[in-house]
Amino acid sequence: MTLSVINSKIKKAEKSAGIAIGSTQLIAVSKVQPNERVLNVLEHGHKVFGENKVQEAHGKWPMFRENFLNVKVHLIGPLQSNKIKQAVALFDAIHTVDRLKLAQKLSNEVQAQGKAPEMFIQVNTGEEKQKSGIMPREADQFISDCFSLDLPIKGLMVIPPIYEEPSLHFGLLRKIAHRNGLSGLSMGMSSDFESAIAMGATHVRVGSAIFGERDYS
Repeated sequence: MTLSVINSKIKKAEKSAGIAIGSTQLIAVSKVQPNERVLNVLEHGHKVFGENKVQEAHGKWPMFRENFLNVKVHLIGPLQSNKIKQAVALFDAIHTVDRLKLAQKLSNEVQAQGKAPEMFIQVNTGEEKQKSGIMPREADQFISDCFSLDLPIKGLMVIPPIYEEPSLHFGLLRKIAHRNGLSGLSMGMSSDFESAIAMGATHVRVGSAIFGERDYS
């Protein structure tokens, strides 16, 4: 697929869901993609990108931002405590706030830098041991704790279990967000973003369908 095909599919899904065309933000996930592929998407006018690792993003985006104005970069991978200072300085949004210690350090760094990326709390709706994210039963208290730290929490993020129906997890995330007064829903990837939009996604994270398959070798 290409960027234009994905944008067309998003518009069609928005229309089917009865929501305003253009209200879903497409995050082009550029992690582990060659710079020439990223450059091609930039040259087609796309402005919002997602990265998994602070170090990789730091080696890529300051250079691109010199030539492309108003580009936004979102961290969608786990954030280590020792990368917080760099992450707050580099990213426009962080989608993986998932533990109190991290939230406290983010709060301190936001105060120190006077710069606050938008933040999403990652919820482990499948309660998978190998996956990051706050457990659903602990989400309400954690959201409250983050607000008490003055963190700019925009919404929630989820990565559903691979072998389960994703819409069930999208629905659970939406329920938790609504009862806590959060409007942002970062959910849906290359294989299920249309289902996510039908369930109210405000941000969808699409990588391989735009850039092609990643080469991890």
